[in-house]
Amino acid sequence: MSLHISAKKEDIANIVLMPGDPLRAKFIADNYLQNVKLVNQTRNCFYFTGTYKEKRITVGSSGMGCASIGIYSYELYADYDVDCIIRIGTCGAYTADANLLDLINVTAAASESTYAKFAWDIQEDAISHQGNVFSKINETANKIGCSINNSVIHSSDIFYRKSGNVPEIALKYQCTAVEMEAFALFANAKYTNKEAACILTVSDIIPTGANITAAEREKSLLPMIQLALETTLDLF
Repeated sequence: MSLHISAKKEDIANIVLMPGDPLRAKFIADNYLQNVKLVNQTRNCFYFTGTYKEKRITVGSSGMGCASIGIYSYELYADYDVDCIIRIGTCGAYTADANLLDLINVTAAASESTYAKFAWDIQEDAISHQGNVFSKINETANKIGCSINNSVIHSSDIFYRKSGNVPEIALKYQCTAVEMEAFALFANAKYTNKEAACILTVSDIIPTGANITAAEREKSLLPMIQLALETTLDLF
C-alpha cells in the first residue's frame, strides 16, 4: 500500500497503462484483459490487474493534471516497483494541419509547470520520454500498421485561459498539441530511473474548434488502446 493506492504490492504489475479517466481504465479492463482483479478503488481511482495475451499488466487512472499524475505515478514507481508507465490520453492540436484521431507518440513534454523543479530539482522546462518504451511504441505501430506521429507536446496546468494565443512555451518548443500530464510523468520517471511514454489521440483541433464528441470518445480511442496493449508484449 501507499498513501493514495490501497493495492497490495504484489497486486500491481511492473507495467502500467495509465489513462486519466478511471472509467476508461475500467473499459480497458472489461474489454481487453483476462483474469481481471480490481486492486484499488480509493478515491474512485480504479486500478485493475489482469493479463493481455498472457502478459500481466495493470491499468489505472492518473486523474487530471501534473499534481495528480505526479502522485500516482511516483507511488507506482517508488512503492510498487513499477518499471514502466505508458500514459494513454487525449490532446488538443495547436495546428490545423493535424487531424482528429491522429496518434502522437510524445518525444518530449514542455511545460510552465514548477512540478519537476520543486519536486526533484530538475530545472529543464522540457523533459523527454524515458527509457526504451518510446521506441517500442514506434516498432509496434509499424508492425500492426498503425500510423503515428512523433512530436513534442505542451503539458499545461491550465485548461481554460484568457488569451487564445498559443502559449510561449509551446512556441519555443514547436509543440504540436497540448495535454496536462506527460511532463510530471516524465519527471518522475527521470528521477526514479524508470521508463515512461505517452501516446495521445487528437480529440480537438484548437484553431478550427473541431472535436470528437463525448459519445465518440469510447470507440475513437480504440486504436491508441490497442497500440499500447500490443506494445506491452515486447517490454521486459
